[in-house]
Amino acid sequence: MRCPACDRGSTEVFYERDGVPVHSCLLVDDVATAREFPRGDLRIARCTDCGFIFNQAFDPGNSSYSPDYEETQAYSPHFQSFLSALAERWVSRYALAGGRVVEIGCGKAEFLAELVRHGVAEAVGIDPGVHGERVPADVRDRVSLIPGFFPQQMPVIDADAVVCRHTLEHIGPVADFMRDVRKALGEQTDTVVLFELPDTLRVLREAAFWDVYYEHCSYFTPGSLARLFRRTGFEVLDLSMAYDDQYLLIEARPSDTPSAAPRPLEEDVSALAAAVASFREAEAELVRAWSDEVASVAGRGGRTAIWGSGSKGVAFLAALGGRADAIGCAVDINPFKHGKFMAGTAHPIVPPNYLKDYQPDLVVAMNSVYVDEIRRDLDELDVSTRLEAL
Repeated sequence: MRCPACDRGSTEVFYERDGVPVHSCLLVDDVATAREFPRGDLRIARCTDCGFIFNQAFDPGNSSYSPDYEETQAYSPHFQSFLSALAERWVSRYALAGGRVVEIGCGKAEFLAELVRHGVAEAVGIDPGVHGERVPADVRDRVSLIPGFFPQQMPVIDADAVVCRHTLEHIGPVADFMRDVRKALGEQTDTVVLFELPDTLRVLREAAFWDVYYEHCSYFTPGSLARLFRRTGFEVLDLSMAYDDQYLLIEARPSDTPSAAPRPLEEDVSALAAAVASFREAEAELVRAWSDEVASVAGRGGRTAIWGSGSKGVAFLAALGGRADAIGCAVDINPFKHGKFMAGTAHPIVPPNYLKDYQPDLVVAMNSVYVDEIRRDLDELDVSTRLEAL
């Protein structure tokens, strides 16, 4: 199969898992629907030429992005603080105060709201899952939302900046998508293009199997991302890490002659090959270790809960297979998820105060960045438990 990023390199599969839920963030109302949730396969491959990583078994026909898609992390104070700081950084660095910004894949418009609060005069978002009623009142007059997909509902972009956060990893034909962005900008070579997405180099080196799931059909490292941008007509201005080095930020401008000089953060293809080998060696053992841990707690008559019902939670439970039955529930601070069920395993999604009666012996945080926040919530609930993080 040819590489969707460079269309020339040979590809090799290095990770396989069958029958995983095809969506992680769709709201599921009942146990039967959760257990019968559509499934697909993972055949994660790397391009030996450009380093791009993708799921060869991905079928775009399985995608169902809609208003029922509930992906927001903004109920976390820690995450909200990150959004505010990133908005301030980009508005200041690229003089966006008083300007117009378009966000592709804006979700529930939390980042657009932060951009407006930091001085952007007009913010436009496009996403199939928008909810206009959830845009905060203090910015509502300066935020416009388009329910739909880019470029179908937005073939032309007129803006001082284009933002795209945690969307490119959901796109299969990534080179075509980036060429669509370049085409939509036309002659606007002064427009800054600002993307954020997960860093796959960290996933590989940490064997973070919970960060590999069907919705993410494309996986980028600093090197493969920068190479894609140059190949599709963008000058890379900056490449950096954020959010405890979990996220990759790229800042660019349209260019007919982008420089081929790599940024300091870019790894070469040999470094990526070593990271892939490390993932192969460590992933299965890590799955076994977590499976044994939750089984051990259950064997002692104890209770386990996971904290975080999003994509990491779905992937974690899917990887544990039958051992996931030893986990009683998934906690989430997002009120729109309460009373729903985890895709694939049908674990109930509960609010934090559920733990007051449940009194778990072990809580597994699906993201280590939230451990301090979770510990504070547990202490306020007077829930004494062992808290571990992936």
